[in-house]
Amino acid sequence: MRIKAITGHQKIGTEVKDTTYVEAARWGKHRGWRYVLGLVIILFAWLVVGSGASVLVAFALGGQADPSVLSPVEYYLFVMASFLFFFVGVLIAVSLVHRRHPRTLITARERIDWHRVGHGFVAWFVPYCLIGGLGQYLFYPDTFSFNSNLITFALFVPLALVLTAIQTTTEELFFRGYVVQGASLIWSNRVFLAIVPAVIFTLPHLLNPEVSAGGWLTVFSNYFFVPGLVWTVVSLIDGTTELAIGVHFANNIGGTLLFNITGTALPSPALFTISEYHATYGALSVLVAVPVFLAIAYKVFKRDGVSKLVSQSDRSGRW
Repeated sequence: MRIKAITGHQKIGTEVKDTTYVEAARWGKHRGWRYVLGLVIILFAWLVVGSGASVLVAFALGGQADPSVLSPVEYYLFVMASFLFFFVGVLIAVSLVHRRHPRTLITARERIDWHRVGHGFVAWFVPYCLIGGLGQYLFYPDTFSFNSNLITFALFVPLALVLTAIQTTTEELFFRGYVVQGASLIWSNRVFLAIVPAVIFTLPHLLNPEVSAGGWLTVFSNYFFVPGLVWTVVSLIDGTTELAIGVHFANNIGGTLLFNITGTALPSPALFTISEYHATYGALSVLVAVPVFLAIAYKVFKRDGVSKLVSQSDRSGRW
């Protein structure tokens, strides 16, 4: 079954058919062994080389491999170091192994629609702030404290914007892009394509401290359902990962710069620190935020219906 959306247009004689980023899996070199090799390269770059880089950062900043002695900003750098290599691994796999443009992990169009990425950011950032931030403050005001060290915060902002963008975009390129495209070569069923990346996205997050605090409720609501399942379904419907890239960045930058929870996997000198994690409120807020996000993304913002032709150079070869 072919997943249709208003994206790039592929011309065959006089016939024009819709082309999604999922179908870009069959562009370039797409034999199964190439996806296996690509996964090995990506995981090696992320988990082995990236982890080694994180250890070097810990040594450079704290004089030892133990990251617990690092300050919040230093710990942030320790975590983010691995994502730089994760990103490079994805680029190598797509460009050199599959011989196609990394852009095809996002869209089948000639250009990325950055307006749509921005739409995703706004559509999630609004309910995140109102429901996840202001709403939580109204219910649990005693858990909020303001960061009075505004100089540190101001210096941290540009660093957080750049590195968080790399982190979230890399995760989208891999989980929503590469994994979905690889799975589509096995079975193009939408349910299958939605569940596979949701499960794979959840697995590495099971080690996060929030899981210990919130249990299965947090695992389901904060990892499997959102962002795992919902953001993948949105990408399949849209035919691009543009919305998901904006949404993911909005979600993580909000937790990094605005509302940081004590004991979270990624502590930071945010404007507000929340001393206690409330799993039930977190799950409920996510369930409320999703329909608000969908309303803004599809009712307030309108997707550009004018499609650009796909790149012919990205669609040749199989081996």
